[in-house]
Amino acid sequence: MRLEELQRLIYRLVVAPNGVGEGLTLEESLPDGGLEAVIIGDDRLSAEQRLDIYANAYFYRLLDVFKEDFPATLAVLGETDFHNLITGYLVEYPPAEPSVAHAGQHLADFIRQHPLQKRATFLADLATLERALIESFCASDMDPLDATAMHTIGPEEWPSLQMRLHPASQLLELDHTIEPLMRSVERGESWSYPPRKAETILVWRRDTQVFYRTVETLERDALLLTQTRASFASICALIAESCDKADPTVVINQLLSRWIADEIFVRSAA
Repeated sequence: MRLEELQRLIYRLVVAPNGVGEGLTLEESLPDGGLEAVIIGDDRLSAEQRLDIYANAYFYRLLDVFKEDFPATLAVLGETDFHNLITGYLVEYPPAEPSVAHAGQHLADFIRQHPLQKRATFLADLATLERALIESFCASDMDPLDATAMHTIGPEEWPSLQMRLHPASQLLELDHTIEPLMRSVERGESWSYPPRKAETILVWRRDTQVFYRTVETLERDALLLTQTRASFASICALIAESCDKADPTVVINQLLSRWIADEIFVRSAA
């Protein structure tokens, strides 16, 4: 066999959903002499048993990655259900990227169609938040609109200034109040099922640390506006129109100060 053919054969057998043995029964491109022609067995381990070692190591390494990336989902489900969930997920979504950082990118979508979602309706939302934390950490970098950058902008430029979310920042529209559950798991405290109540969470990265917090309706609407190439003047107008009895100037200054401190924006080209 050519090296490429051999590599593809070994890969198919290693990732076979029900093990190397069943994979062999379905394999149509085995060389003459079967698996033993490319993997040498002996009295201790057959060729199939040797390959099974790699197959098990492949799965359990991925399982460890998912435990690291989705600790709250693991805490909610427990070891057995989490193991079974990831087993089914990897059958449906085998890794297709060189980096394992991408392995869990479809887990929330998979959970939405999984029987476990009926038992815990917040599960997909929880996985969505945990995945967003990974994506934020791995996102590309750009110079943020921090205090230093803002001081270089002249007063006459402020009305037309266009801001957009940093590549490491994103807004999550969830159906449950997930933040308290996440905080409890992170602190190692007891947790409870969250209520089914819509929640918007902002995820962002500052330097190498990822943060998240719930945002209220006014801030959410202002942040959504930045996704449509809106000017700073239009953001201020929206806030002013949405303020009830509060002083719009105070609210705008409070939000802008927090956004600059959190470094969630970059300057958008005009």
